[in-house]
Amino acid sequence: MFFLVDAFTDAPFLGNPAGVYLMTKDILSYKTEDLQRMATYFDWSEISYISRISENKYRIRWFSPRDEAPLCGHATLAAAHILFHTGHVTGNRVDFVFNDGIIQTTKETDSINNGFISMLFPIKPIKKAQDIPFDPKEIIGISEYEDILKDDLVYVIILKDSNCVRRVKPNSKAIKKINARAIIVTARGPNKHNCEYDFCSRYFAPSVGLYEDPVCGSAHCRLTPYWAQILNKTEMLAFQASERTGILKVGLCGDYVRISGRAVITAEFLSLWRH
Repeated sequence: MFFLVDAFTDAPFLGNPAGVYLMTKDILSYKTEDLQRMATYFDWSEISYISRISENKYRIRWFSPRDEAPLCGHATLAAAHILFHTGHVTGNRVDFVFNDGIIQTTKETDSINNGFISMLFPIKPIKKAQDIPFDPKEIIGISEYEDILKDDLVYVIILKDSNCVRRVKPNSKAIKKINARAIIVTARGPNKHNCEYDFCSRYFAPSVGLYEDPVCGSAHCRLTPYWAQILNKTEMLAFQASERTGILKVGLCGDYVRISGRAVITAEFLSLWRH
C-alpha cells in the first residue's frame, strides 16, 4: 500500500509531503536502484519504505529524488502516522530500524499533546565552522549573519532575526557547488503569524533535489541542541518558514532529540508497484 502524507501539520497541503510505501516483503530484498527510481519518479522531498520485522517493529529507508537519505524526520513521522492510522501496530509505540540504530516513535494521548507523534533521534552536534567555503551573500542573498556552524553534512547559518530567515533568497546553483548536503538558515522567533515560536529555520539541499525542504525533521537534530543552549530551554516550539510552513515541538532527552508533530493523509493507493 502506498500513501501520501503531509507531515508536521494538521491540515492538508501544508507541512511536508512524504510518500510512505508499506512493503509486502523485507526492504532489503529490493534493489536500491528500484527504490531510487520510484523516489525520483514522484520527486517528493522524501519517500519512506517500511517493512515489518515483528510486532511494533519495522525496518525503514528514506529516499530523496536523487539519493538515499541517512535520516529523515518528516518521512518517519508520516510512516508512524500510517501504521497507527491503519492499525498495523498495536498500542502507542512503534520502533523503526535503520542503518544507525532504532528510532522510537510514540503516539501521544495526553490532553496537551493528543494527536502528536513523538520521535527520538540521535543528537547531531554542530560546531563553529573554521573555514567557510562560500560567500553568504552569494548563496542566500544576505551578507549579515551572527555565526556559521557545521557538521559533516550541513552548514548552519545563524541570522539575526526571523525576518532575515524569511527574506533569504537561495541561489541553488551556488549552493550546489558547496561540498555539503544542505544549507540551513535559522534565527530565534517569533514568526510572521505573530505567534511565539522559540526559533525558525529554512533548509536548502538542491544537490539532492530538494531546492527547499518544506519541513525538515533531521535539521532539528542539529538546531534543537544549539537553540536549547542559546535560549536555556529544553522544550521548544519550532517553526519552519517555508512556503508550506510547518510546526514542530522539540526537546532534549539525554543524548537524543525528541521531535513531535502531527500528520494528515492526503492520498491512498492500493498498489503502485507489481511484484
